[in-house]
Amino acid sequence: MNYFVHALGCCETKQVGKDTRIWAFTHVLPGARIGQDCNICDHVFIENDVVLGNRVTVKCGVQLWDGLTVDDDVFIGANATFTNDAFPRSKQYLKEVLRTHIESGASIGANATILPGISIGQRAMIGAGSVVTRSVPANAIVAGNPARIVGYVDSQPLAEVSSEIVNNVTASVQPTAISGVTLHRLPLVDDLRGNLIVGEFERHIPFAVKRFFMVFDVPSAETRGEHAHKVCQQFLVCVKGSVSVVADDGKNRQEFLLDKANVGLYLPAGVWGIQYKYSADAMLLVFASEHYDADDYIRSYNQYLMFLGSR
Repeated sequence: MNYFVHALGCCETKQVGKDTRIWAFTHVLPGARIGQDCNICDHVFIENDVVLGNRVTVKCGVQLWDGLTVDDDVFIGANATFTNDAFPRSKQYLKEVLRTHIESGASIGANATILPGISIGQRAMIGAGSVVTRSVPANAIVAGNPARIVGYVDSQPLAEVSSEIVNNVTASVQPTAISGVTLHRLPLVDDLRGNLIVGEFERHIPFAVKRFFMVFDVPSAETRGEHAHKVCQQFLVCVKGSVSVVADDGKNRQEFLLDKANVGLYLPAGVWGIQYKYSADAMLLVFASEHYDADDYIRSYNQYLMFLGSR
């Protein structure tokens, strides 16, 4: 046996990877599959239809129920609670449990509750005590009851940009930490009769525009975007209120606060974009270089990374 089981532990499965450690008062049922170099701490229960990847850490007091798949390098904090029945009743059993998937590198904080049938995206972070009622996108940080997105892992904030951009009749372009992404100050004419903002396509906005759309009346808890484009370029302006935009090129991630109508954010093709933290009065105007094409969208972050690797 090339894995360790404490003398006071009960491990009935033989599907355990090399160098995994199973500690005291933990019970693993026969059908469970556990990968290599995992650390399963005291007082953990693992049911039959559970799959753990490699290098998974499960802290004390956790129960892993049927229907759970945990990918590599996941951390599960003490007393985190998983479920597999959305409407449980005593002595009434589901024909098939709801399946929950925790993707690689995600972290579940202590005492968090994960409702059934959802997925936690790769490298997402669930705050301690959170109640997660729906799927969490890759790299998101969620907290609260119900859990809401409060940030993104490794995102470099750029809150100071909007405060530096002041009223000016000249345009300017500022590079960012994300490949190809630029912040634009559009010309603004301050007049007692009313202010005026000017934007010329293929000059201030760096492409010919074939389409525009507006996003508004977004509940503050909601997140939009969460996709990349293969061909389409976009230019975002929050004409009223404020919204935070996260841009990700697969190597770096940066967050931008759009809260002035003369500030635009250029997102070239091949950049993952997310919008969240909409103010109640936010109106986001988006110019696009292409007509709508559903096949141009990459909606899974894993597929996005594969797309980058194939270019």
